[in-house]
Amino acid sequence: MSHSELDATGLKCPLPVLKARKRLQPLASGDSLTVLTDDPAAIIDIPHFCHEAGHELVEAASTDTVARWVIRKG
Repeated sequence: MSHSELDATGLKCPLPVLKARKRLQPLASGDSLTVLTDDPAAIIDIPHFCHEAGHELVEAASTDTVARWVIRKG
């Protein structure tokens, strides 16, 4: 399994989700992608995207400024 990373800090909704979708496309099922965001809307957008697209949200962690999402491709 491979792991990729996407730094989406500085991007506003819906760009973090759109870039995550594009980055996940070439990955094999079971591969993971870590996405870094600083848009407050990501708290709603990322879990919703995972649910709708059939991906697993493995981890969601945040500091005062940046949220870290680990998504396993479904």
